[in-house]
Amino acid sequence: MIAKIGRSGNLYGALAYNQLKVENENGQILFANKMIETANGQYSVAQLAQSFAPYLIANRNTEKHTLHISLNPDPNDKVSDDKFREMAEQYMREMGYGEQPFVVFKHTDIDRSHIHIVSVCVDEQGKKISDKFEKMQSMNVCRELERKYGLIPATDKERNQTDKVFRPVDYRAGDVKSQIASVVRHLPNYYQYQTLGEYNALLSLFNIAAEKIEGELHGKPQQGLLYIPLNEKGDRAGHPFKASLFGKNAGLPALELHFAKCKTDLKDSPTKQTLQSAVTIALKSTTDELAFKKQLAGQGINVVVRRNDTGRIYGMTFIDHNSKAVWNGSRLSKELSANTFNDYWNNNIKPEIKKPVEFQPKIVTSNDADLPAEEPHHLFDFLSTDKQEDGLIEALGGLLPEAQGEDYEEQDFANKMKRKRKQKRPGRQ
Repeated sequence: MIAKIGRSGNLYGALAYNQLKVENENGQILFANKMIETANGQYSVAQLAQSFAPYLIANRNTEKHTLHISLNPDPNDKVSDDKFREMAEQYMREMGYGEQPFVVFKHTDIDRSHIHIVSVCVDEQGKKISDKFEKMQSMNVCRELERKYGLIPATDKERNQTDKVFRPVDYRAGDVKSQIASVVRHLPNYYQYQTLGEYNALLSLFNIAAEKIEGELHGKPQQGLLYIPLNEKGDRAGHPFKASLFGKNAGLPALELHFAKCKTDLKDSPTKQTLQSAVTIALKSTTDELAFKKQLAGQGINVVVRRNDTGRIYGMTFIDHNSKAVWNGSRLSKELSANTFNDYWNNNIKPEIKKPVEFQPKIVTSNDADLPAEEPHHLFDFLSTDKQEDGLIEALGGLLPEAQGEDYEEQDFANKMKRKRKQKRPGRQ
């Protein structure tokens, strides 16, 4: 079994991500420790978050107060819900979080059932719980759980793969070829994408672009692929590299096979509905691009917007780091195509979209009349004062690959100024 421990300052994002799985019937709450109970055992995000409020209020100085842990048995392990509960309790107890409030979610939207645990790392008195030697301690607890419950031991290779971290290319650091290789050689093992456009959207997070080239050799048509390093603004920052320099997996034939396989695998994937719901909720509950991107980033979803020289939006791609899948907006839904976002953000034409899946449980009752009504995607006052980090790994606190965070305010301002400059030059031929 492999454990991943993530930290962030976004409790709401971690809870919302897991609860959306429950609402879309791709997950369930297995266990709640020291959480405020409801009449039927069902929860909204607001009800879950209220149990953590006193702990966060007691310590406003710890920025990354939220724990988001995943416990992943071998795919061939058959673990019952009761065993998952016992394992989660023992893991949290031996890691020093046994007296903390925490909630255990089981995810069933992929073949390998696994659990996520959300908690906080500050106690009721506001003291931060020590994380000294945490990684070694977590590995020892996992080995103990493997022996106790007869699980297949994680091999060294699997542990190294799980610890794999992708980093964006920094053209100023030198050895750009090796930096690109460390990304493009491994992305197909982790992410699903169905077109070159979706692949490029994912690569852009790592300051890389892939360009298809066509020509003739000895009278025969030839195709190939170039990888180009980019700077932080998305402009070329060096000479291109042939795909052949990075091995077979980086070449066009291997990519086309990957596209076809992903198209089949994702055809009836339940993760599509989860992502579609999250995007639709964000679109309906925000008024501009900045707020939209921030809301989805808080759930581990990146948004790549493509514009032409006049500022018109012609492409929308969503990168879901939870399911490791990339989706073009129109592939998710016709209502989420680029035209919808262009009309809304550039022309102030609010889209008419069907009501999205809400976070409320189907039956909302509680023994506690003081529990707040659910308001999807609105942070509580005690959370809104915390410093938030923009980027890929905020909501899941390190469970995602590391990649370049986006400066949303700067990008939003730049896009507005670009449109103004175009508007001031009507006489240009």
